[in-house]
Amino acid sequence: MTQNPFGQNQGQNQGQTHQNMHTGTVPPDMNHGGHELFDVHEVLSLSIAAMDQSTLLRQHAKDPELIDIMDRQYRFMRQEYNTLVDCFKTGQDPQVPTQSYKMAGGNDFIYGMTQTQPKKPMMSPQELDDAAISGFLLGSAKASATGKTAAALETTNPVVRRVLADSVPNCIEMAYELSIYQNKHHYYQVPQLADTDMQAILNAYAPATGGQQPGMQ
Repeated sequence: MTQNPFGQNQGQNQGQTHQNMHTGTVPPDMNHGGHELFDVHEVLSLSIAAMDQSTLLRQHAKDPELIDIMDRQYRFMRQEYNTLVDCFKTGQDPQVPTQSYKMAGGNDFIYGMTQTQPKKPMMSPQELDDAAISGFLLGSAKASATGKTAAALETTNPVVRRVLADSVPNCIEMAYELSIYQNKHHYYQVPQLADTDMQAILNAYAPATGGQQPGMQ
């Protein structure tokens, strides 16, 4: 069995026999439900769109830091796409298991708002800049996280389900890296509540107490 970076087996489908009540034994490559087929189809299409978008936008990026992020994320997305295609087509362990994406920089956010020009749609392709490019990539990463989560909840094949579930944190990490980049360059600002309001919310919950579930003897 292959091990994913989160310490759980991806090879949950090895050696198992699945049945269809009408046709009998289900071979590994057909071990997929209808909802799963449609949802994973959407995930793979979304992955291709994200990579194609990155390919088209890369030539317009100017900041070396953004170009480095784009290149690293593209290579990771391509391998993750191949891993999902592999297990989706075979119904079994992929040859290359799910990896874990690592950001290159820190995770410090700058809080607070400053006055900026109001945003509005571009009027010409010449207005495309690093702020817009990083925003497009951030939107794709968020959409991938949402799509993979929804697909994992509908997937019956245990290997495909685990590959999808393990890839969601990678989408979140890539989105986080892009949001940090945007925040550093003031493309994306993060407001904070007043101290009293923040403390009120932070202290609105207390730990659960008791040794067993209520109602149990």
